[in-house]
Amino acid sequence: MTRRRWIADEFNGNRAALIGSHADHLSGVLRARIGQEFDLSTGEVVRRGRIVAIHDRREKCTELGVTRIIPFIARRTGAHLAAAAQKRVERWQRIACQASEQSRRATPPEIAEPVKLKEAVALNAATRILLAEAEDRVLLKDVLGPAPADGEIILAIGPEGGWTESELELFTNAGWITASLGGNILRAETAMIAATAIVVSELQ
Repeated sequence: MTRRRWIADEFNGNRAALIGSHADHLSGVLRARIGQEFDLSTGEVVRRGRIVAIHDRREKCTELGVTRIIPFIARRTGAHLAAAAQKRVERWQRIACQASEQSRRATPPEIAEPVKLKEAVALNAATRILLAEAEDRVLLKDVLGPAPADGEIILAIGPEGGWTESELELFTNAGWITASLGGNILRAETAMIAATAIVVSELQ
């Protein structure tokens, strides 16, 4: 039997993901199950893929109340991700809109165009926190004081490969607070959700 072929929405190394309507069709209509195999195209090659996890719709930060998401290109951002980021903004905006409707938000979060790291470092807010694995003493919850008057808190979350020393120095020299989510090593998207949940819980 010919295997169904899918075009991956996201891919990094040997892992790929289907999101949005792709994921809805695969899990809801085709009743996909963990262990099933499909052909996956990453735009350059076609590989056989096996389903290892099925999750609810992405963009959980939308449900938690995030108002703006700004993608940026760091030193260790995968080259293919950096190249495709500009084209994916419209898809991310569509996913955020769908998540907003499901969580009954009045407006979806802003999904900005990707920026360079120096532009991200220069962003202004009352509280700016850099999440870094290298920080082994200060936890995120410990640096959150009363909610800032202007309501603005920015969290900087690095790529899967982590921050370089020069990037950490760039943020700290610009006045960002460095904090950690604890001893567990988290994927970037998991760290984003966990960090947002901590901020919401501490400030409510």
